[in-house]
Amino acid sequence: MPLSAINQFCYPTPSLVKTKTPTSLKCSFLSKSPPFPLTKTAPLTLNRNQKLSLSIVAMSMEAGVGVMGTKLGMMSYFEPNGKVVPVTVVGFREGNIVTQIKTDATDGYDAVQVGYRRVRDKKLTKPEMGHLEKAGVIPMRHLQEFRLQGLDGFEVGQKLLFEELFKEGDLVDVSGTTIGKGFQGGIKRHNFKRGPMTHGSKSHRALGSIGAGTTPGRVYKGKKMPGRMGGTKTKIRKLKIVKIDNDLRVVMIKGALPGKPGNLLRIAPAKIVGKNIPKS
Repeated sequence: MPLSAINQFCYPTPSLVKTKTPTSLKCSFLSKSPPFPLTKTAPLTLNRNQKLSLSIVAMSMEAGVGVMGTKLGMMSYFEPNGKVVPVTVVGFREGNIVTQIKTDATDGYDAVQVGYRRVRDKKLTKPEMGHLEKAGVIPMRHLQEFRLQGLDGFEVGQKLLFEELFKEGDLVDVSGTTIGKGFQGGIKRHNFKRGPMTHGSKSHRALGSIGAGTTPGRVYKGKKMPGRMGGTKTKIRKLKIVKIDNDLRVVMIKGALPGKPGNLLRIAPAKIVGKNIPKS
């Protein structure tokens, strides 16, 4: 990636279900108390007129607060020993400011809401502008939450700097939207094998049989078939921070990150069992 492209970028002129008792093991293993008693109890019985309602949290705990950045592209980085490392360059526009602090008393869970990438006022709706004006921050395009165990040290309007949260050599989890590839067949989408191309074969890249006949008389759910490929949110875990350049306001992360250059990325401390996540 040419240095001029980085300089031009660096120097420019989801709602959660409110609940107090999460019932998902994935998102509650860091909570202060277990979501259900660990002792064996009698089975639950309900009358015909009674209904069982369970509140499920759709977001898991983070190992720590993170930031948002913009993917710039990939390049080769030469380490002092001469080893070549493929890295993705991530830049940071104006933002990464704490816009709201959610507590268990007011919202049912502890989280820090962060805003990123400044935009003009007319790009936002009046409710969005009112929310940001209440926090006393600039208009920003993206708002995301980081659900944490504790909220000590955070305040509304606080600016989060990457070099203060991370250092070179740390491992991070990076989330983003993958490149959309449109409607694709089974070979490209699911790595199917193709049929013979010669000797009179009439089946080359066709899907083939998708199930039995009379029994079961239908196609099972989840069958791998042609369809839309890519364009989904994904997370790549435990990527190493190779270089932090404070002058250019960029960071180099080892490996490939989701999406095209210009896409939004969410960078958070990597979840490591036994280090920042308790063992089950």
